[in-house]
Amino acid sequence: MTYLHANEGQATSPRGRPNLLAALDLGVNQDIKSRVTYSVITKRLNLDDLRDFILRELDRVGLPHNTFSRPAIDLVVRSADGVLRQARNLCIGCLIEAVRSANKAIDIDNVNRVLLQPHWQKDTELVDY
Repeated sequence: MTYLHANEGQATSPRGRPNLLAALDLGVNQDIKSRVTYSVITKRLNLDDLRDFILRELDRVGLPHNTFSRPAIDLVVRSADGVLRQARNLCIGCLIEAVRSANKAIDIDNVNRVLLQPHWQKDTELVDY
């Protein structure tokens, strides 16, 4: 069993082997290294923080905030239920849907079309404004 210590930047085994990642860099260990993962459990964000996250991500990629209409962002935020990964995946799905439908802005219809996909239906109610 391996423990990864994010604070120290080192990986150690239960027996105190501090150079585990260096040893995994050896060619014979590449298969094992590809299986080493890191997981973090995060708390759900409140609606305002999730909305701010989406707007920050739009800024980061150079898209204007009006890429998503206000009702579209509100529906994404409600549908993601505070989970960053769901918000990210839903926004990416909306961007793809906008390209498919040749829209430059994402409105609530784009979000609803994404939410109609089977993997979103189990947790999400569609909203009509």
